[in-house]
Amino acid sequence: MSQEQEAIIEGIRWNESGLLPAVVQDARTLEVLMFAYMNPESLRLTLTSGQTWFWSRSRSELWHKGGTSGNTQAVTSIHYDCDSDTLLVKVIPEGPACHTGENTCFYREIPLTGQTAAAEPQRTASADEGRFAVLGELERVIAERETQRPEGAYTTYLFDKGVDKILKKVGEEASETIIAAKNKDNAELRLEVSDLIYHLLVLLQERKLPLDEILDELSARHERPRRD
Repeated sequence: MSQEQEAIIEGIRWNESGLLPAVVQDARTLEVLMFAYMNPESLRLTLTSGQTWFWSRSRSELWHKGGTSGNTQAVTSIHYDCDSDTLLVKVIPEGPACHTGENTCFYREIPLTGQTAAAEPQRTASADEGRFAVLGELERVIAERETQRPEGAYTTYLFDKGVDKILKKVGEEASETIIAAKNKDNAELRLEVSDLIYHLLVLLQERKLPLDEILDELSARHERPRRD
């Protein structure tokens, strides 16, 4: 661990039991997955291992999320709030977060009625975000299919067959895209490119590489000074 990380851990306002609440959020969908507690040692293990570790108050011991179930969480970032007494941990989950098999521990809802129920806010988005919103939704659905494996779904079939099958489909769709372009058939090209993008997203999910990282890479390339 770095000196900076140790200094931050020392500066955190641990409660009287030496614990801190940690909210775990899906880095891709921003869905809140679970709530747990960390102590200094579990935070150090999280930082060094790249996966979430917590402190079990009921068992009085450290626990590695997914250490038994396999439903681990790869950490993408950790933030602490303005009072230094709460953590926000963003992760890429490998399987459901809840022991019930649900994606999130917060799957039960208290219904609101009458005037207490505010209307759902409308998401505001820029023109570009609106154009590419379907990619984020498709990424979310593919991640859900990998976790839940609904019977009969084509995405389930791909994940069950594994990366070799997914790669084969990516290659096939790329070849068919080339053929459609060479034939100057834009209607067919539209279909083939759509198939190619879908299979590429399945591949990214299988490799646990978020689409955001691809977009960040494209953005970084766009910002580099041109040499021509």
